[in-house]
Amino acid sequence: MSFGRFVLKRSLQGIGVVWGVVTVVFALRFVTPGSPINAVAPLDASQETRQAIAAELGLDQPLYIQYGRYVFELLQGDMGRSYIRGQEVTTLVFERLPATIELAVAASIVAIVLAIPLGVISATRRNEPVDYGATLLSLGGISTPNFWLGIMLILIFAVEFNIFNTSGRGADVGDVALSVVNAEPFVGTLLTWLAYITLPSIALGTYFMALITRLTRSGMLDELSKGYVQAARAKGLPRTLIRYKHALRNTLIPVITVLGLQLGTLIGGAVITEAVFSWPGLGTLVIESINQRDWPALQGSLIVIGTSFVLVNILVDVVYAYLDPEVVTD
Repeated sequence: MSFGRFVLKRSLQGIGVVWGVVTVVFALRFVTPGSPINAVAPLDASQETRQAIAAELGLDQPLYIQYGRYVFELLQGDMGRSYIRGQEVTTLVFERLPATIELAVAASIVAIVLAIPLGVISATRRNEPVDYGATLLSLGGISTPNFWLGIMLILIFAVEFNIFNTSGRGADVGDVALSVVNAEPFVGTLLTWLAYITLPSIALGTYFMALITRLTRSGMLDELSKGYVQAARAKGLPRTLIRYKHALRNTLIPVITVLGLQLGTLIGGAVITEAVFSWPGLGTLVIESINQRDWPALQGSLIVIGTSFVLVNILVDVVYAYLDPEVVTD
């Protein structure tokens, strides 16, 4: 199979998955208790008023007609209008999406910066105290719920020591970049951004960090036991060169795959973390929409989250196939 056919195959599979996501999200409205009309109609609305609202929203049509119209409008980029806010859902969702992506990328950076060096050190000092400490840290990171960790971080670093902010966004990456372009106080803008994003990125990235640490450690142990490493040692190559140029490079191939897959997971998994820190992203919008029974906003958010996950998976598959052409022939 050629590389182009591989990309086409993965893209078609991704379209099928997105269609499945759209179908499931659409069906949720009809399998959950209550009626969407309750979110729009006044509490004392008469039956005639409720019927008029149902007709206006198209809820009086047969299910297959509603589904066909919904898919057709989605293909045109129309996700409907929010029942509560009165805004176009497309505008509402894509206003929130950058904050979620920013948080997911920041959590990934925190995880990568800590996990890969920790995994390498743990593997090269096997059965030493630093190895036991890294193993214990990764076990704790995998076992700790991110919402509980977020609450603990708020209590310690925001309430007790008043170092970081507990809610909101404050500034974003764009503000930091503009401060350089517009000759504004760069350090102040950067510190404001860090004050808001540090705690949620740690809470969201801890599980990711633990996973990458374990993966890096096991990969390094496997590579260090292979023949080419023994041959390099016999030739007298420096130990640092063997570890970081040869063994680590081969270890990073599966790590890169997991990085891409977990980035998609972080985008979807940020819901609880955003709720804990009142981060104004898609996760907060999902929680608000559930509480308010704002079905168009909820459906739009879930579709964008699902589509983002699929796109990241396709991108990872393509990059992996480019780095390892044997994947294409499998």
